[in-house]
Amino acid sequence: MADRPLYWIKRIAHILETLSEYTGRCLAWLVLLLVLLVSYDVTMRYLFNSGSIALQELEWHLFSLIFLLGAAYTFKHDDHVRLDLFYQSRFMTDRRRAWVNIFGDLFLLIPFCLLIIISSWPFVSQSFIHAEASPDPGGLPLRWLLKAIIPAGFILLMLQGIADLFKNITALTDKQSP
Repeated sequence: MADRPLYWIKRIAHILETLSEYTGRCLAWLVLLLVLLVSYDVTMRYLFNSGSIALQELEWHLFSLIFLLGAAYTFKHDDHVRLDLFYQSRFMTDRRRAWVNIFGDLFLLIPFCLLIIISSWPFVSQSFIHAEASPDPGGLPLRWLLKAIIPAGFILLMLQGIADLFKNITALTDKQSP
């Protein structure tokens, strides 16, 4: 019966990680699309002296989507930036790494994500209210939609942080059980 909360913590962590994995795999297709768009844009601009403001903005928008929504996938696969000077040393056991991760998730990652989500919301809502579009002639409409990706990306990152927190808690409790 004591393992029942642990089961649910593992289950929630698995569901959240599945969300990050699915998002990352979908974003991989956007990377391919971005490469094709940039190739087309460069070819048109330098070989045919023909450029498009909308195409350039679309490239920026796709990059923003990949970067913001891909952060959770990157964090899930432990490919994010980290100071490995101490983390990978012989001094750090798996148990200590779990404690460092718990501390980082609880006191750095999750509060930072909440700060960005809360502080970006007025920015997004004002953009939506004013139906913000590109100020450039020939630019893309619906800029508010792109701005809405800011809190969405940090929500995904925070959920992955919660999954990481749960995984580290279960790693500690699994090692403590007889």
